Amino acid sequence: MPVPLYQAKAEFFRMLGHPVRIRVLELLQDGPMPVRDLLAAIEVEPSTLSQQLAVLRRSGIVTSVREGSTVVYELSGGDVAELMRAARRILTEMLAGRNELLAELREAEVAAE
Repeated sequence: MPVPLYQAKAEFFRMLGHPVRIRVLELLQDGPMPVRDLLAAIEVEPSTLSQQLAVLRRSGIVTSVREGSTVVYELSGGDVAELMRAARRILTEMLAGRNELLAELREAEVAAE
């Protein structure tokens, strides 16, 4: 029996639900990167990065190629980069709304004094 689309989407977003995975995807938006550069940029233990890269690789969202002793990762398609940009836009709008609310609360507090 096939998985309903909404369930597949939920599983996809759960797969993205780790800060290291999100950071890897953000970094790979600029192009392929070797593991050593990802490690330097993310500053996590190599085993942690390896685990998170394996999740992304198994999901098909990133691919890897071995170049000698170096493993280079890249996004499997441009849609992933667009998803990261869309998430940034959505968060920016959400946080801007919170800042406006905070400013209103502060103004009301000053007026009440």
